[in-house]
Amino acid sequence: MPSPSNRTPAGRTALAWTGALVALFALALWSLSVGVSDVAWNTWWSDSDDAMVAQVLMYSRVPRTLALMLAGSAMAVAGLLMQMLARNHFVEPSTMGTVESATLGMLVCMLFAPDLPVFAKMGISATTAMAGTALFMAVLSRIRLRSAWIVPLVGLILAGVIEAATTFFAYQYDMIQSLRAFSNGDFSVIVEGRYEMLWLSLGVTALAMLAADRFTVAGLGETFATNLGLNYQRLVLQGLVVVSVVTACIVVTVGAIPFVGLIVPNVVRLVLGDNVRRSVLWVAAAGAAMTLLCDLLGRLIIAPYEIPVGTVMGVVGSALFLVILLRRRARQG
Repeated sequence: MPSPSNRTPAGRTALAWTGALVALFALALWSLSVGVSDVAWNTWWSDSDDAMVAQVLMYSRVPRTLALMLAGSAMAVAGLLMQMLARNHFVEPSTMGTVESATLGMLVCMLFAPDLPVFAKMGISATTAMAGTALFMAVLSRIRLRSAWIVPLVGLILAGVIEAATTFFAYQYDMIQSLRAFSNGDFSVIVEGRYEMLWLSLGVTALAMLAADRFTVAGLGETFATNLGLNYQRLVLQGLVVVSVVTACIVVTVGAIPFVGLIVPNVVRLVLGDNVRRSVLWVAAAGAAMTLLCDLLGRLIIAPYEIPVGTVMGVVGSALFLVILLRRRARQG
């Protein structure tokens, strides 16, 4: 069977995906090669007695690169889902209290049950994240007349209140320094055995991808979804579970990563529109690429030291967010 021409939609899509995967693979290889220890790629297939390079790659560089890709793609997809459920393009887990609620759950674990297994801590963090997200959705449902700017403002206010309460209790019990480990994403401590929980976020994200059509309908409103025979409340609950589990996995493992779930879906939406099935894979790939790139910048700017990826993402993400806002304003008037 002849391959599709580049002039057809299928051909252009195949060509675009080929370029995207090549770029993502190149970023992953670049991530594997950057670090204090020099990496000679021929170690992989040579019979050299120098096993140090292979150990650095297998126990440090490969886990870190995988963790970056898993966390970036999961946060981007979580942001896309929340934007559809909240019917607003300016919300994501870090702008509506989900990340702050997950951090509060980690503080509760550190104060009352510090010896709990990691998965139990993640469960508690996911529960508090779900409670915070549900609170945001409940507050949002009571705002009758809301503009595109009111929704993220409400989320930021709620996030600020939760963060202030968390900081207060952390200060009271001398846990400020421990709390900061979960409030800023940092992949420098990722080694083999400390990132595997992120595979759970990948599984949950894959389930969300299977329900892409339903989330697209949910983004059209409760009345429209109900008329099509969907249980809107159950669908919203499924979305909240996905976002909460993904956020908790990432916060527990590497800390908070801002702006990925805000910037990536908006950039992809400019090209592909609001169809979740059509855009979700692009959002996942772009989220992984953006996280890899910001981590590489953090490792290269002041090498051999590094800047946490959460800090770099905050600077890059805020700049891109301003560009998106100015572009939106220019289109509207």
